Amino acid sequence: MPKESLATDITVRDAKAEDRPFVVTIAQRLVAFGPPSWRTPQEIVAREVRTLEEFFDHQKTGTALLIATLSTEQLLGYVYLETVEDYFTAERHGHVSIIAVSEDGEGKGVGGALMRAAEVWARSSGFHRLTLNVFEANSRARAVYAHLGYRVETLRYVKVLDETVNGPSDR
Repeated sequence: MPKESLATDITVRDAKAEDRPFVVTIAQRLVAFGPPSWRTPQEIVAREVRTLEEFFDHQKTGTALLIATLSTEQLLGYVYLETVEDYFTAERHGHVSIIAVSEDGEGKGVGGALMRAAEVWARSSGFHRLTLNVFEANSRARAVYAHLGYRVETLRYVKVLDETVNGPSDR
C-alpha cells in the first residue's frame, strides 16, 4: 500500500525533555541507509546517541533539536542542528548534524518538513548557509536534499589503512 502524503499535517517544534526516549530510539534507524562497510552500526548509533544525550543534558549555545509531529502529537522525526565554522572562510553557519525519520513518517514528507524548519532556524540565527553530510549510498536522502536545492560541495574519500581496527577496506 503506498504511503500517503501528510505534509500539510506535519508540525515542527522545539524538542521537549519528554521527547528524549523517542529521539534516542529513532537514532537506531540512522544505520539503515547506507553507511560504508568500514563503519559498524554500533559505532554510528553510539556516537549519534551520545550527541543527542549531550543535547538533553547540556544544551550548547548555537544548537537546536526540532521534532516533527502530526497534529495528533505522534512523533515522526527530528533534526539536530549545530553552529559550525566554514573551513574556507571561517564564517559561522548552520549544520544539520543528525536527521532521522521514524518508519511511520517515512515517505510522507517528514524529512522535507524538517529540512525546511532547519532552514528557518538557520536564517533566524543569521546564517547564510546550511550544510549537512550524508552517506554516499543513501540515495533516497540525497534525492530529497537535491530536490530542496542542496548541492554537493566536497566529496570525502576514506581509505581504511589498518583492517584490524575497522574491518576490511573497500578496495
